[in-house]
Amino acid sequence: MGASAAQGDKYRSYLYGEGEENTEWRYGAPPNYDVVNKLFEEGRTKIWPPGSLEEQVQNMVKTWEMEMFHKVKMEDFKSVDPNKYTFSLNGRKPISLEEKRKLGGGYNPLLQTSLPEKFRAYNPDGETAISSHLAFTTAFPRGFALEILQVYSGPPVILYKFRHWGYMEGPFKGHAPTGELIEVFGMAIFEQDEHSKIVKVEFFYDRGELLGGLLKAVSDGSLDATPSNCPVLRSTG
Repeated sequence: MGASAAQGDKYRSYLYGEGEENTEWRYGAPPNYDVVNKLFEEGRTKIWPPGSLEEQVQNMVKTWEMEMFHKVKMEDFKSVDPNKYTFSLNGRKPISLEEKRKLGGGYNPLLQTSLPEKFRAYNPDGETAISSHLAFTTAFPRGFALEILQVYSGPPVILYKFRHWGYMEGPFKGHAPTGELIEVFGMAIFEQDEHSKIVKVEFFYDRGELLGGLLKAVSDGSLDATPSNCPVLRSTG
């Protein structure tokens, strides 16, 4: 299932150590997950035994998310094989890692939609990796935690059910913070090769569960997100 987490984060690998000395980080330094780890530990509904398949899958997915959101160069990715990797959302045509990056990276590939632009409350086509990351980390200042609820099959083809959650304690695209819990449930399939590298990812979930909660509040143009130097902006994803 891949290397164990290096010292510094107990849930994610490939953040620190000699192997990351030359890694190019999107925000200039490795992300700090202390805040979202606290949210995870306080709000999770499952505590998996150390070394269990469920714990291994959970850590694998957290590591994959970290690399997808925070590493710039494909050659720095260690959880996936960049040359074989494909991603698809809700049954759409699989795309390569390079095609995924062209969508803007960050949250954009996970929020693709076939809706006409005039009906899009959030338009991934108009966002970059940085602007989308800023929008969501502003809305969720404590992060958007992930837990694995059930693993249905083990490697090389891993099928699991997940839960993402966070509290909307900041504005989102002009919508005032509500302080409410927002949860997203879904299924995913990860396929690994003989070297335990991820080569295929499929996600199935309702993006409306996320955006619906964020758009509840009355819009106020004065509440648009503004850039911040807070290290929490590097802690999710």
